[in-house]
Amino acid sequence: MEGITSKSTRLQEVEAEAVLSVSKRNTVQAILEKRVPKGDVLEMARVAGLFAVKNTHLILPHIYPSAIEFAAVDYQITDFEIHISIQISSVGKSSLEVNAMHGASITALTVYDMLKPIDKEVSIVRLAMVEKSDKYNHSKYSKRFDAALVLCSNAVVKGIKSDTAGQAILEKLKSLNADITSYNIIPDDLELIREHAKSLAKENQLLVFSGGTGLSKTDLTTEALLPILDRRIPGIAEAMRSYGQVRTPYAMFSRSLAGMIGNCLVLAIPGSTRGAEESMDAVFPDLLHALK
Repeated sequence: MEGITSKSTRLQEVEAEAVLSVSKRNTVQAILEKRVPKGDVLEMARVAGLFAVKNTHLILPHIYPSAIEFAAVDYQITDFEIHISIQISSVGKSSLEVNAMHGASITALTVYDMLKPIDKEVSIVRLAMVEKSDKYNHSKYSKRFDAALVLCSNAVVKGIKSDTAGQAILEKLKSLNADITSYNIIPDDLELIREHAKSLAKENQLLVFSGGTGLSKTDLTTEALLPILDRRIPGIAEAMRSYGQVRTPYAMFSRSLAGMIGNCLVLAIPGSTRGAEESMDAVFPDLLHALK
């Protein structure tokens, strides 16, 4: 199964449709007047569809359980067609389109089964997604943008520690269509950090500092950047910490920072490989919305 641990939760609203055709008007009249021998067709099918929506993961092997927060089954009936609409919404990680399709198909099959005794020519003529709305998903942002990375680490500069965090960040940025204009590894020095921030902010849309956001006396990145930011963006750092907190309690110690220098978005994230990866996963690709 595809891993979704790194995904962020988001609001999703989906709608699927199924259409059945009948061979005679009397079939529709029997449905509306509740004269079908097997019972109330529309209500029975509605219940079956709602159960199907919630239990999709029990039938299809690659679907994760989803906390469905709203589900509705609606009908539009003409002389020879029954249109079934399934609407679902939830805040979660997994896509809901298969849940909606499964709900629509089971609703349609229930109608089909209940109508067989009175109409031998009932058929399901359509099953499709009508709408998929992931309002806050900017993963399709495809414009290229200039980005720079600065790794602040005495240990990496001295060769005591390997540069795994920086490489992980570079890989993530490249996957987001970033053009890496520079990558510098510098010691934990207040003035040196500020010099790099001021110069690189003029040439890039995004500037990432990794390291120096912890509690050690040498962790100076936050202090270096705070005075030179034109505007802070607290929500970005809060999102990073919130994302990390459900994975490790030590995320509470991070002093990550985000803000603007001119037209450049500046991030200060942890220097540990895991902390850097999780911080990037927490805010990208949604953060690209700011580059618009």
